Amino acid sequence: MSSYTAVLRTRHACRTFGSALLGRLSYGMVSLAMVLTVKESTGSYATAGTVMAAFGLASVLLSPARAALVDRYGPRRALPPMAAACALFLAVLAGVSSQPGAPGPALVVLAVAAATCTPPLGPVMRSLWSRLAPEPSLLQRAYSLDSVAEELLFVTGPLLVAALVKLTTPATALAVSAALMLSGTLALVSSPATGHTPRQQQRSTPPRSWLPSGGGLLHAAAVAFAVGVGLGAVDLLAIAFTDRLHQVESVAWVLAALSAGSAIGGLTYGSVPWRISAQRRLSLLAAALGLALAAAGLAPNLYALTAAAALTGLFVAPTITTAYLLADHSAPPGTATQAGAWVNTALNAGSATGTAAAGMLVAHLPLPVCFALMAIPALLTAVTPLARTRAGTPG
Repeated sequence: MSSYTAVLRTRHACRTFGSALLGRLSYGMVSLAMVLTVKESTGSYATAGTVMAAFGLASVLLSPARAALVDRYGPRRALPPMAAACALFLAVLAGVSSQPGAPGPALVVLAVAAATCTPPLGPVMRSLWSRLAPEPSLLQRAYSLDSVAEELLFVTGPLLVAALVKLTTPATALAVSAALMLSGTLALVSSPATGHTPRQQQRSTPPRSWLPSGGGLLHAAAVAFAVGVGLGAVDLLAIAFTDRLHQVESVAWVLAALSAGSAIGGLTYGSVPWRISAQRRLSLLAAALGLALAAAGLAPNLYALTAAAALTGLFVAPTITTAYLLADHSAPPGTATQAGAWVNTALNAGSATGTAAAGMLVAHLPLPVCFALMAIPALLTAVTPLARTRAGTPG
């Protein structure tokens, strides 16, 4: 842990990282809070699902465009208007939904408006890490710490929503989520780290395109998508597995094992001084994750599945961390935030794809086959760059 202490002791790191985590806690809360709020107001799960789907789709698809604005105008100019607008729309959505019978179409419009303005705090923080800890070993630890912390936020967020709902109302939880987003963003942009621009970026004009190019970035996004497919599928497949054993309540232990394995793997990975390139590491990690996911489908009982989930988790945070590192290294000057946003978008899109695909497959195929099929994307993204390298083609 001393290596991670060194990361946090770098100048402005604690203040900047803490502010970003405060704002990103909102992302761990908003989904559940929005679903519960809309369901309580309309009495319809279908409406709640539609509102949440609209919010998620708009947020994911427009993330690279918002990141491009940050690269072009800087965090201090771009983030506060986004956060203020997003928080305002979420607050209005909470207010409208606080009364019974809120109109569904109006809630969808408010959700899309909020998602359109969501500040890309994760990609911004990762681009700031490259300034705060530019030395390669420190940057690797910083990205590992960031990935583990982000995963823990998505565990803490729903628990906070549950506590707020028990004490108040779902609409209050949604309003608290909006307040956290705004306050965290404002605290982040007040950090001296957001006002510093490296000299090499000052001399270069940020490109107008919001689609950075580069083979490394493409590989990172492809692996992130494959990881998302696996993560999106494993949640549903674990539910199906426990349901067939008539122990569906035990799925929480399986998913907790996955998260715990990811945290342990991420912290361990960040502390190791690797000698092989990030691109080769990414391929090897993707292969290991795919194999572990496929093996999980062969678990004969709940205890074995829990152990297999923990083993799979060991490769989740390291793979995501390496994807972000490779994207950062591959990004042209002035596009670091966009590169990170594309990886994040690919991860979220893969998660949605994996959930949908698993839902269609699980009703028609044996579970071991479903696990194996959901592991194929990770294995393909691992094999292709390695084969290209052996053939002598630049990867």
